[in-house]
Amino acid sequence: MTTATAHAGTAARTCDRETSVTRSLLGYGVIAGPVYVGVSLTEALTRDGFDLTRHAWSLLANGDLGWIHIANFVLAGAMTIAFAAGLRRAHGRGWAPRLLAAYGLSLLAAGAFRADPAQGFPRGVPAGEVSWHGIAHLASGGVGFACLVAACFVLARRFARRGQAAWAWSSRATGALFAAGFLAVASGAGAAWANLAFTGAVVLAWAWISALAVHAYRNA
Repeated sequence: MTTATAHAGTAARTCDRETSVTRSLLGYGVIAGPVYVGVSLTEALTRDGFDLTRHAWSLLANGDLGWIHIANFVLAGAMTIAFAAGLRRAHGRGWAPRLLAAYGLSLLAAGAFRADPAQGFPRGVPAGEVSWHGIAHLASGGVGFACLVAACFVLARRFARRGQAAWAWSSRATGALFAAGFLAVASGAGAAWANLAFTGAVVLAWAWISALAVHAYRNA
């Protein structure tokens, strides 16, 4: 074996390891959404007193079983951050991985700072004054949602430059619809249509993240 051949073999093995790590990180983006949405919907359909038309998923962090949703927030946040790291390794530095990492951090914060009880959930717990952790929860959510919307449009621009029109339009649509859903729930004063619109927007955003992760994984 010549020296050049040996160097080539070493480089190939290094490249294979790097690709394996990158794909492993991207894989977390594939499963983050299904895990978060699946656990949240299961809780929403089984927790006593929870109404999908009236209550935001964040309220599930309250009550005796609130630890499940807190863990769901933390797990989804950690997987989103891992995905952002994989996206950076696959496509280089840029705003998109940073914005997605910030969204992941906001999920960790949402788990650390529990939303206040509201609108009769948990059952029998009256809504009181807004707490410091409730304010922190709302603030972290607002920052995280803004970062997610920005990531959608940043990636839409990148896809457009590459001539990937379908990805560009789907990214723009996801960003716009998620922003509209968030504004609806923020201004809807607890209306059922606003809460359902935001829930749909959350599911759409996670579906986009999963699809983006699959796309990046295949091209890593």
